[in-house]
Amino acid sequence: MTDLIIEADGGSRGNPGIAGAGALVRNTDGEILATKAVPLGKASNNVAEYTGLIEGLKLAREIDPAASVEVLMDSKLVVEQMSGRWKIKHEDMKRLAAEAASILSPMQVTYTWIPRAKNGDADALSNEAMDASAAGTDWDPAASRVG
Repeated sequence: MTDLIIEADGGSRGNPGIAGAGALVRNTDGEILATKAVPLGKASNNVAEYTGLIEGLKLAREIDPAASVEVLMDSKLVVEQMSGRWKIKHEDMKRLAAEAASILSPMQVTYTWIPRAKNGDADALSNEAMDASAAGTDWDPAASRVG
């Protein structure tokens, strides 16, 4: 049974380039419980995707550290690597994956790939983060279009 749903995304305008990550947590009724967007400065798309995952897991842990969590992402790479089906070869990705796996017990978390079209809220948050990154500012949750 899933208690919380994380939707996460990350992006980079250029690879590497201006990057940002976004995540949100929903309850099983679809209500958004928390959102976060993180401007990353210059980073790769994969670093941004993993950062979105990490931030989403942290939000879920703050809400309920004992919850069963389903992570929805449009990054096939992150979903497959975190599910253990694909090897992680790059050292930065190994570090980020280990950080993500340490936030909640891997027994609590499942990973599901979704098409980009179904990840609109997390994509919007990652774009807000990239906009803030490009402007050299922090993300303003009060100005967010999500939540």
